[in-house]
Amino acid sequence: MGVTVTVAQHSADLEALIDSCIASKDSRNEDWDTLAFQAKAGDEFRRAQIRYIGSGATGNHESDSRILPSEHFTFSNMRLPAGAIGPEHTHHDVEEVFFVLEGTLEVTVHDVEDGTRTASRTLGYRDLIRVPAGVPRSLRNVGDTDALFCVVIGAQRPQLPTYPPTSPMHGVTR
Repeated sequence: MGVTVTVAQHSADLEALIDSCIASKDSRNEDWDTLAFQAKAGDEFRRAQIRYIGSGATGNHESDSRILPSEHFTFSNMRLPAGAIGPEHTHHDVEEVFFVLEGTLEVTVHDVEDGTRTASRTLGYRDLIRVPAGVPRSLRNVGDTDALFCVVIGAQRPQLPTYPPTSPMHGVTR
């Protein structure tokens, strides 16, 4: 015999479903601590992560019940103060996407074999770049105000990035 679902139960299930899929701006916080170890290389590496889906490759934040669970990718915002730098790093297992919401962001890709060879582009409001897995990348806020941008990483639980010898983070421990 089948299970009978009433209209009220079905509606309640839909209400619970949609509520479980929302991460509102008001429930987010700027986490300046998750990447704080990078400030060991200088204050210009200080930045905040604002998590929405999954915890990205920045550490274990699974106890934060405000973060929506990830199935196939992670999504966060990053706040990079004027003049601040996201240091050269490589995600070997996943592509990474940056989508600018506010400010001006210079994104640089580095040659895999010779990190001193680079190509850079300046991105502004609603500009996007996808960096393939295995390509070293770095970011710099070249504007006068904070840059706020979306970061999408293409895996439920990406591996920790590595820092090549040309990165200011090379040898810096978490």
